[in-house]
Amino acid sequence: MPTRDKTIEPNHNNVGKAKIALQIDSLNVYFGEGHDRFQAVKDVSISVAEGGSFGLVGESGSGKSTVLRAISGLVTDWDGVIDVDGEHINKKREMSYCRTIQMVFQDPYASLHPRHSIDRTLSEPLRLHKFDNIDDRVNQALIDVGLGTSFRFRYPHQLSGGQRQRVAIARALMLEPVILLLDEPTSALDVSVQAEILNLLSDIRKNRKLTYILVTHDLAVVAHMCDEIAVMSHGKIVEVMDVETMRHSTPKHEYTRELLEASEGYRPEL
Repeated sequence: MPTRDKTIEPNHNNVGKAKIALQIDSLNVYFGEGHDRFQAVKDVSISVAEGGSFGLVGESGSGKSTVLRAISGLVTDWDGVIDVDGEHINKKREMSYCRTIQMVFQDPYASLHPRHSIDRTLSEPLRLHKFDNIDDRVNQALIDVGLGTSFRFRYPHQLSGGQRQRVAIARALMLEPVILLLDEPTSALDVSVQAEILNLLSDIRKNRKLTYILVTHDLAVVAHMCDEIAVMSHGKIVEVMDVETMRHSTPKHEYTRELLEASEGYRPEL
């Protein structure tokens, strides 16, 4: 995509300026029609630096996943501005957009077609976008996510939850995107494999120089994965902070403080 000369000063004390990968200004998202129309996201604005990892956190129903769906094109009833790599994005997306942004969904059991082999799941987008060397690309993708080529002709029901999510990550990487949208990528997994998937995602981001936008309700996950965090409540962003502020429990907004306290568990004095 063509780029414009846009820069931001990241909050995490980088000396230089970083190019913006994703800019959202005054995003509003709606569901329903007429009297039943509901505004799920209200005036959301964020900037994500190229190569950065930005977290959206909040309780269920806060609108954080809806923001990802507007970016990806899965939700079309929205207004505001979405810029990707300096280019304004319309509600109707071109096919080439899939080669810029991909999404990893929460539930690996639902996101993979049960009757499609892993080979078909990974090779189909390559054929649609006319990539060459499909066999080599599929094999390498399986190696990159820690599965290996022996998984290529298996089906989802033959895999564990963690293995399915690795396939979902491989599928998201097939078209060589520059931005990954991660919607609660570990919340449906056993605790024993959550850390493995998070470490895999961290390694992939570093090796491929990707930009991440991560949605989660788990503050430990954003502390591990993200540079900056936006806290959402009732469809609005109430605070944006760097990860160090969150780790030291020094937010400015009362809701953020309550969220941090809730994540620490029961406190007798309260």
